[in-house]
Amino acid sequence: MNVERWKKAAAFHGHECPGLAIGFRAVEAAERELGMDWSEDEQLVCVTENDACGVDAIQALLSCTMGKGNLVFKPTGKMAFSFFARKSGASVRVYLKAQNSEGVSRADWQQALLTMPLDDVFAFSQPDFDVPEHARLFASVACAECGELIPEHRARMQDGKMVCLDCFKDYDRGWFR
Repeated sequence: MNVERWKKAAAFHGHECPGLAIGFRAVEAAERELGMDWSEDEQLVCVTENDACGVDAIQALLSCTMGKGNLVFKPTGKMAFSFFARKSGASVRVYLKAQNSEGVSRADWQQALLTMPLDDVFAFSQPDFDVPEHARLFASVACAECGELIPEHRARMQDGKMVCLDCFKDYDRGWFR
């Protein structure tokens, strides 16, 4: 394990924890499988299926960020990360298969995650979706209700006017739940 990189991830996240260890190991898995270790722009893309601690390791160590457009959130709640190398076309999905045994402390579980072979930590497969498109810039429109600017692709039509998601009143009759 690269202790300096672990310290960098922990400093970014604010503390050490098993969740951060999962993300740290996902970074190692992406590097091993794709041969990439840093993304100056959008050369490397991560689609995370969770919004847990491990995502911070991916941001700190691979420079995949939402602001840059190469960190995409797909909210399945699964402890899975799909990585795409745009230039080579290579991709990999890593899914946490290791499970904490009952009675194992958080500290011991964290240590186990950091020292187990990658193939014992994750199941590897190909993503079942294509690499997300490059980040795009959108024109801003003012919400007809609150007046705040929103990107046009997030606006909704309501009573013939463009409104933001906060002001939009969804029509739901309750039978589709």
